[in-house]
Formats: sequence, structure tokens, C-alpha cells
Amino acid sequence: MANQLLQSSAFDILDALAQRILILDGAMGTMVQRFRLQEEDYRGDRFGGHPISLKNNNDVLNLTQPQIIEQIHREYLAAGADIIETNTFNATAISQEDFGLQKLVAEMNRTAAQLAKAAVVECMTEDPSRRRYVAGSIGPLNRTLSISRDVNDPGNRDVTWQQVTGAYGEQAQALLEGGVDLLLVETTFDTLNLKAALFAIEKHLS
Repeated sequence: MANQLLQSSAFDILDALAQRILILDGAMGTMVQRFRLQEEDYRGDRFGGHPISLKNNNDVLNLTQPQIIEQIHREYLAAGADIIETNTFNATAISQEDFGLQKLVAEMNRTAAQLAKAAVVECMTEDPSRRRYVAGSIGPLNRTLSISRDVNDPGNRDVTWQQVTGAYGEQAQALLEGGVDLLLVETTFDTLNLKAALFAIEKHLS
């Protein structure tokens, strides 16, 4: 029943937006903090021997604590959210390089999308009268294209345009493969990074 609803053009998001205001969920990070997770929780069974600390890397929880992420999605849906965001705010190769997990970003994003989608299916099975959506969260990077992190060298850049568009393109592709309904580029403080994200998405969709 829910799968049929998900595929119905009658519940297209543009039609829904034309009819009423859609409510987006809240922050993922503060919800995760309630669980008071420790290093071993972030590592789970899979990353017990990983050489770099993973604490506070919320994106890896898609792989090590999926039940927590899905619970948060369900709580937002129960509170009335029409759109829930994937737990992928920092799930790019550039940001995950700090944790040594850059090779797993595609899996992180696909899994995150699938977790959110599963929560939506469950919610719509219980109440098929209102369509719910999954937004693929694409957050800022820890490196910027237009600002130097070295005050003594204002012309220095830590990344290139090709690296940034590549990272965003990889994330967008994996989120779409996971089944998100839309992509949400959010909280980007560097406008050139934002331009790179939109360029990468447009290139992927063209």
C-alpha cells in the first residue's frame, strides 16, 4: 500500500507545495546528543580497529547505529514533519577525510537515504492520507573555495573547484540512488562552495 502511494503522481511534491505549507524536520545533531554516545558507539562492531577517533561523526552512525537514526526520523514524522532530512550533513569525501572514512561516503549517503525512506514508508503505512518526503541533506564543507584558513597567506586554498564539485557530485548521486525525493543544500557559508554544489547537482541531473 505504502509503496503504491510513494509512486503515485497524485502525491507529487510540487502538487503538495501548491496546496499547503510543508513542514521540515528539525536538527539531527541535537537529537543525536540526547543518546550521549561514546567512542565505542560511533565505532560499533565495524570500526573497532579504526585508527582515527570517530566520536561526533554523526554521519557514520548511518552504518554503526542505524536504529538510532531511524528512531529520530520516526519521532520527527510523529511530530508532524512532512519532509525529513537524511543524516548526511557532513557525508562528503572532503569532510570525511578528517575521520579517514572518505572511501565510504557513497555507502553512508545511500544508507542514510534508505533509513529515512523506511521511516517514511512506515509512517505512510499507518497514515496513508498524507504524503511524506525525504530530503537529501547536503551540508557545508570543512574547507572553502573562497576563504583562506591561513591569515598569513590569504591567497591559499585548501581545495580546488574540481575536488569540491566531485565531492558534492558523489554525495548527490548516492543520495538519489538511495531514494531521496529532493536534494537540500543547506547551511553553506561560502557562496563559491554553494555554487559548486549546485553546479555538481545540475551536472549530475542533466
